[in-house]
Amino acid sequence: MEMTQSLRDVEFDPADIWTQHATRAVFFIGGFGAASWAPLVPLLRQRLAIGEDVLGLLLLCIGIGSLLTMPLSGAAAVRLGCRKVLTFASLAFALLLFLLSQVSDILLAVPVLLFFGAIMGCIDVVANVQAVIVEKAAGKRLMSGMHGLWSVGGFAGAGLFGVWVGGLGLTPTVSTLIAVGIMTAAILFFARFLLPYGGDAGGKMLAIPKGIVAFVGIIACIAFLVEGAIMDWSGVFLTTVRGFDMSLAGTGFTVFSAAMLTMRLVGDRLVQKMGQKIVILGGSVLAFAGFLAVIFAPQAWLLYAGFFAIGVGSANIVPVFFSLLGKQQDMPIGLAVPAVSTLGYLGILMGPAAIGALAHATSLYAAFGLLAGLVALQFIIARYVYRKVL
Repeated sequence: MEMTQSLRDVEFDPADIWTQHATRAVFFIGGFGAASWAPLVPLLRQRLAIGEDVLGLLLLCIGIGSLLTMPLSGAAAVRLGCRKVLTFASLAFALLLFLLSQVSDILLAVPVLLFFGAIMGCIDVVANVQAVIVEKAAGKRLMSGMHGLWSVGGFAGAGLFGVWVGGLGLTPTVSTLIAVGIMTAAILFFARFLLPYGGDAGGKMLAIPKGIVAFVGIIACIAFLVEGAIMDWSGVFLTTVRGFDMSLAGTGFTVFSAAMLTMRLVGDRLVQKMGQKIVILGGSVLAFAGFLAVIFAPQAWLLYAGFFAIGVGSANIVPVFFSLLGKQQDMPIGLAVPAVSTLGYLGILMGPAAIGALAHATSLYAAFGLLAGLVALQFIIARYVYRKVL
């Protein structure tokens, strides 16, 4: 088995430029599919004739599905290879997206949403496994750009759906079919350039974080928790706490997202020029200062500068630490990546609920203060991890 693996490693060059492009394409597919699902949510609620409470429980199925497959996806990549797993998962992702545009029975919606979340989580993990291997083989920074392509896919998926339905007058079904076609064509073209292997899992199946990987997972959890909280609560904070007009509710998250996307697309060059330490620790300090501006800024432009600073500071912390996973020795890469991804996804799931509970018990000011405190904790843990790994 080990000899076969080594022979495959020699035959296939993971640093090949087309393998790099294929990895970016998979990240794009993940973001594009997730964003194409978002406009279908109100349509699903309409077809099923359900209220917000039932819809919330249905959407929880996506998170449950992801958490079920993420810890196992790295081992699947090791056994089957990134190429087979990502090709199957991307095609299944497209098919499930179309099913979600048609399902009209709640008993059918539950398993479809569970599988949709499971496939989404699998793509997230295995795409990062492939990215770590490719970046290490290439000997240059690639991870931030890879993660940036997920965001590009998200912007494209959300924007194009609006153009197709609102601008061209296409039905949601036709629009979803176009999205499915784009995802299918992309994976069928790039599949041959994906890795036929998937790193190492040390003979284990379940990714349980240990050693330095556990600390990296905490960093990812905080980073994704902050991102999820800003996505769900920044509009409420602006309108109810800072007194902004309802038409401006989404502006804080827009500024944050634009800053994060921009910094991830230039992040690899930035890390090469400034070094990982400045990007990690300086980014945490900048994000902390951004939260202080959002909470205390007396003027609107300073508040928006705060959201911008949070996006800039947070953008490359997780990609840099995914890169560092390739240098740690506590866990095989096929287990380390899914362990960190799972903890990060827990942050996305916990963040909005935790902020809501704290805001209800105290205030949104206190809740955003907690986010600032978590970013400060992230700085402390990041400094420790950086010293241990490098």
